[in-house]
Formats: sequence, C-alpha cells, structure tokens
Amino acid sequence: MDCKTYKSVLKLDKGTACTAWNYCGQRLAAGTVDGTLAVFDSTDHASSSFRCSSRVKVHKAGILKVVWVPPEYGDAVACIFYDGGFSIWEEAGEDSHSVQWKLCEFFNRGSSKVLDIQFGVSPTSLKMVSTYSDGYIQVYELSNPLELKNWQLQAEFQNVIDSISTFRKASCLSASISWNPMRGGQELSFIMGFNSDTPQLNSSKVWEFDGAHQRWLPVAELALPEERGDRVYSAAWAPNIGRPYELIAVATERGIAIWHIGLNPDLDGRLPMERVALLSGHEGEVWQMEWDMSGMTLATTGSDGVVRFWQSNSNGVWQGQATFVHTS
Repeated sequence: MDCKTYKSVLKLDKGTACTAWNYCGQRLAAGTVDGTLAVFDSTDHASSSFRCSSRVKVHKAGILKVVWVPPEYGDAVACIFYDGGFSIWEEAGEDSHSVQWKLCEFFNRGSSKVLDIQFGVSPTSLKMVSTYSDGYIQVYELSNPLELKNWQLQAEFQNVIDSISTFRKASCLSASISWNPMRGGQELSFIMGFNSDTPQLNSSKVWEFDGAHQRWLPVAELALPEERGDRVYSAAWAPNIGRPYELIAVATERGIAIWHIGLNPDLDGRLPMERVALLSGHEGEVWQMEWDMSGMTLATTGSDGVVRFWQSNSNGVWQGQATFVHTS
C-alpha cells in the first residue's frame, strides 16, 4: 500500500480531546479536557482556511466526544462528558464578538455513564440512540422538530437477541452505534456493539423499528457463532446506492469484518447475512471507521495512529488501497 504524508490545515489547542466535522465538512467542533466547546468555520474553501467562530464553556468536566445533530434540525451539537452525562447545544445567534450557543437539554442517567450517542432521521421525526456503561440502550424521539429540548424516551433495552435476558451488573468500557444512512420511507434501523465484560452484550446487532407494534427488534447478529462474545470496538453502516444488500463493517480484536446483510427477512423476521471479508493491518484496536458517500471506500484508524483505506475489487475481494501515517 502507498504511504503518503498530509499537512495539517488547522492547529488545535493542546487541551483538545475530540473533534467532529459537520455533515457538509465546512464546520469543525472541538471539545477540550476542561469542558470547552470550540467551533471553527471555513473561511476559504480553496486554501482550507478556518477561524474560531465561538468558544463556550459547556460543562465542568472534560468533553469526551462531540456529535453534530443532522442539519435539517439546525446547527447543534451533542457533547459527551467524562463524568458520564451529555448535553445538546444549539447555535443561538451572534453578538458583536462571536456566535452564541444555548443549552437545549442535559441528560444524566445516574451511576451509568453514557458511552456513545448518534442521531437518526426518519420521515417524520429525529431520533437519538444512547448507550451506557451498564449495557443499556435508550432511544429518544424529538416530539417537536423546532425545539431541541423536547426529547421523549421511546425505548430502553439491552443489546441482546433474547429479550428475556438482562445483565444488570454489566460493565462496558465503550460502545459503537451506526444508523442506517438511508433516509426515505423505510423504518429506521441501526447497528450497535459493546466492548464489555458480558459476552452476550458485545456482538453487533442490527436493531429495526417495528412500526406496527411500536418497538425495536433485533433482526441480525453480525458475528460467527464462535465470535459472539468478542468485544466490538467500532461499527459502520455504509450508504446504499443501489446494492441488493446492506454493507456493514465491524471491528473486533480479530480484525475488520465486512458483512453483507440481505434486505428481505425470513419467517422469523431475521435478515440473511454473510461475512465476505476479514481485514487485518492495524496494530492494535480499531477505534473509528467511516464510509465515503458512495459506500465504496472504508477509512479506518485506531490505536496505532495510522489511517487505512479499503476497497473491494471487481471480483468482490477486499484489499487495502492506501495508508496514511501522521508526521509531526
């Protein structure tokens, strides 16, 4: 694979703990270890120039992760904090000096820490799924699209196929959520997996909303029988531009598994699935994976600090296309 060097276009403070680009790639939100949210705006697309348009203290604890709200619902971000809670902040306007942000809502689940949150857009509403250190998943729905503070808890469950099983003493270090990126008339679905001490929770499951009964159901488990207890570090659902199947990547200690998921459920409501590749190359855990807009190229990075790009050839064989190594 080719190795290339890239020059940084934006220098961030040493205290920066996390960053996230918005959906069009023209704004960057950065969270710091002292609980400050900074937003940078593009000033010149040709030269990739940015300026800090706002900086606001959003919490007493550091920011672990920043997630942008879908653009249909305005300029807003969710911040996950090191002390276990998270909040949603919305851009409120400008004064003479900078852009102002207002708190929409703060979420806290007591002794359980939030591990990840992601937003999904349905034809009628905005949904948010959050995962917690005790292995539970909560799904919220925005009752009023014009008010980002009016969230209602729609469902709470654990990441298990057997709905009767519960594991109240689970201890989860991390979790990964990825919504089906298709936005249309179909019901919402997402995939999620845990990195926990409870094997039954770990494997990535595809959850789909059953509109007829108003509940979330597991319709696929993306793991071979002998690998269902493997800890999941990251999951990513690819955009579908006309394939007769869905494409999902799941990273565990064994590598990056590429799965094909059928579109038509069987009599039990489960979707057919096939693992078509197991990719290796990273040294250590894979923390983040992103598909391009066409769902043809997968970018991955992790504890080794290397960014890798993967594609399948005309014969459906997956292989590495490029490797980018950070140089200071």
